[in-house]
Amino acid sequence: MSEHRRKPPQPQGGGRAGSRRAAQQPSGRRAAPSRGSTSGSPSASYGEERSYGSRAEARRAAQRGGSRRRVDEGAGAGHGGRGGGRRGGGGGGYDGPGRGRGGRPYKKRLIDYPRHNKYGWRRWVPSWKLVTGLTLGFIGSLMAAATIAYAMVEVPDPQLTAKAQNNVYLWADGSQMAATGGEINRQIIPIDQIPKDMQNAVISAENKTFENDSGIDPMGIARALKNMATGGQTQGGSTITQQYVKNAMLGDQSQTLTRKFKELFISIRVGTDLEKPEIMAGYLNTSYYGRGAYGIQAAARTYYGVDAKKLNAGQCAFLASLLKGATYYDPAGSTDIDSAATADANKARAVERWNWILDEMVKDRRLLPENRPKSTAFPMPNKPTKDAQLGGQVGYLVDLAKSYFLNNNDKNIDANMLSQGGYTIRTTFEKDKVEKLKAAVKKVQDANIKPKKRPDTDTHVQFGGASVDPKTGAIVAIYGGVDATKHFTNNANETGAQVGSTFKPFVLAAAMRDGVRDPKLQEEQGKSERHIVDPDKSKYSGKNKLKIKDYDGSVWRNEKQQEWLQTNDGGESYGDIDLREAMVHSANSPFVQLGMDIGIKTVRRAAVEAGLLESSLNKSNVPSFSIGISSPSAIRMAGAYATFAANGKQNDPFSVSHVENETGTVYEHEVKPTQPFTTAVASNVTDVLRSVVDEREGTGKNARIPGRQVAGKTGTTDGNKSAWFVGYTPQLSTAIDMYRLDDNEKNKKRKFLEMYGTGGQDKIHGASFPSEIWQTYMSDALKDQPVETFPEPESIDGEAVWGGGASSPPPSPTATPSGTPSPTPSNTPSGFPSGRPSPSQSCDPWQDFTCGTTGGNGGNGGSTTDPTSTPTISPSTSSPGTNGNGGNGNGGFIGGSG
Repeated sequence: MSEHRRKPPQPQGGGRAGSRRAAQQPSGRRAAPSRGSTSGSPSASYGEERSYGSRAEARRAAQRGGSRRRVDEGAGAGHGGRGGGRRGGGGGGYDGPGRGRGGRPYKKRLIDYPRHNKYGWRRWVPSWKLVTGLTLGFIGSLMAAATIAYAMVEVPDPQLTAKAQNNVYLWADGSQMAATGGEINRQIIPIDQIPKDMQNAVISAENKTFENDSGIDPMGIARALKNMATGGQTQGGSTITQQYVKNAMLGDQSQTLTRKFKELFISIRVGTDLEKPEIMAGYLNTSYYGRGAYGIQAAARTYYGVDAKKLNAGQCAFLASLLKGATYYDPAGSTDIDSAATADANKARAVERWNWILDEMVKDRRLLPENRPKSTAFPMPNKPTKDAQLGGQVGYLVDLAKSYFLNNNDKNIDANMLSQGGYTIRTTFEKDKVEKLKAAVKKVQDANIKPKKRPDTDTHVQFGGASVDPKTGAIVAIYGGVDATKHFTNNANETGAQVGSTFKPFVLAAAMRDGVRDPKLQEEQGKSERHIVDPDKSKYSGKNKLKIKDYDGSVWRNEKQQEWLQTNDGGESYGDIDLREAMVHSANSPFVQLGMDIGIKTVRRAAVEAGLLESSLNKSNVPSFSIGISSPSAIRMAGAYATFAANGKQNDPFSVSHVENETGTVYEHEVKPTQPFTTAVASNVTDVLRSVVDEREGTGKNARIPGRQVAGKTGTTDGNKSAWFVGYTPQLSTAIDMYRLDDNEKNKKRKFLEMYGTGGQDKIHGASFPSEIWQTYMSDALKDQPVETFPEPESIDGEAVWGGGASSPPPSPTATPSGTPSPTPSNTPSGFPSGRPSPSQSCDPWQDFTCGTTGGNGGNGGSTTDPTSTPTISPSTSSPGTNGNGGNGNGGFIGGSG
């Protein structure tokens, strides 16, 4: 043996057999076993050297080694030794047959993936043949599906889209209130009866390429599909053809890919099978123009009282503008659907779009410049008419329910779809309560309002009212006006009448929840820096013409740098008065200053969280904000007071509980209360408002109901232009308002009128007709219901605060005087002046901050000094001022005597 060769392993077991086995081991990693080898050691494959104790072990090792080899290495002619394992042939051996079987042959697959003859990452890369085949197959499948879909859809028939179904409105108990919307106002006319100006107006406004395009907009469809996939708003068809198809598919307005593809194929077929004039006629005959009018002929008759063929260019441009959305472009307004769609706002939008369409028509050479109507010649349409079956209160109820449903459903059901009919809408209105509220108003109106006898004072008198269940927020009754077919504004839902002193409970709630600010700290303060106000221990100056100061003691001045002297109703002064008594007498100056000490933004937040809409609140952070210069609706006022009745839980008022159509339930109201005020705060507000009704001098004493607990507040505004009473029992919260406003909406100079002498009374207060209506209605509405009581007021852990110049009492003697001197008495200014003008005064409080610094009606005395306004939290040694004597009332910039 050469010295360069590796020395064989030494036998471990000794003896000749061990030496022989060791000598037979091959040296290469994959070398075949030596000829005649009997061991089949796996060292031949792995370069390892192992000794085996017996032939059985060697045989098993050889079997294991063979199974680890690749199949294609082991397969072959198979001459040689034992190598190759159980399934492999003896590749690379010597003479003799192989002991193993050959590899299993590869079976071809239709789709060779993963690839059989590739290894590693290449095994997962598809071949070009596979990619090409699959692509061609996919394209072929799409073409086949599109061909089948195209063959299955039909060109829409405008006549078939004019389905007539009722929308049925139900009372809360399930009985029928009204069935409306069952007649589609439509008459199909041929293209030769549709003015060319109408066709051109639509083309210029909506689809300039209509005469040449294929009828579909791929980019528009892609945007719509993307929006649906991402959960966004779906978009309408971008071409007139697609809009026509959409109109024809009103029976299926599901926002699904299936419907969108169906619309696509119908659009393709319409664009292929129909001529452009036919498509234009179909579109104009199926479009919705508002006021229940479908089609251009119905729209022409509804808005201008003429046949479509007699429309001029200006009228055509206006009707074309309605296609963008009649709710927001009908000059008559659509506040029953959206409160923002007022007559004035809609007219402004309509005029702007009307001018734009005419300009586009001229630019597109579809209208000669000399034939373009002048901008000042806007063709004002006729006033809308009401369905006779919706007379009385029913029209207001239906409009309110319809508006609520359209603004709160999550099925994308819009006014156009609702007008098709087929919906059963269950409302929250209780028929008996609606009738009792109407009867209560009529009783007072018939007995006291005499427009023929007193035309100067008793004309244009309006009443509004709403009643809400505090436990749920359900609106159980409203009074919208004398008749929905004669008076078109729902007085329960929108008035613009300021609420006056009925706003003061929100100021009190903020004082007990958020507290007044520390006059020594920054303007924005957290709750830990504020002082919670106890309404009975705290006192504020009730002085008439009180100089209003900011929370830090600085005198508040308006933009003209003028001081504000807050007046009380009748010019009365109340002296230093606690907040309960200030509420009982409806004194203005204490609450104006208290609002300043709290912070107007904080008071605003409390009112909104109680249930008032932010949009209904005055935008100015002026002191008079705290005594009602805002104009929430009766529904919202009843709902906000219901928050106190429900122990601080707030439920948004709602008028629809359930809606269904042929597909099933499409809307179900879910009560989701919030808790803006603790039970302690709510129970204390209620306790104070009970004093307003229960005390002999309380302004709400006319609202007492024998045997029942009542909490409420009166409100009378500046200039005696509106009067309110809002109150509640544990079961029902109701708001009643009264004002004078010309019904003629065309009168752009109309405004709220004074009510001095109205109803034969020198002055209208919330304590007069509104309280009387409230008491009559609530007594009847609760007659058969069990008597419930309010919870006892809980402790709010409040402090005694002296504000607005009120003098804190001298400290009681102590055994050992402290070394720390008591602070110098200071009185924090509490608010912004809300003075109320005398009857002879004529000024606009919105424009002139000095309006209302005189007049009013007062209280009982006031400080003879003019102290500073920094609120004092702890008692000081200053002596109180001398008190005068006075009367009873409210007053203020907008807070009347209540």
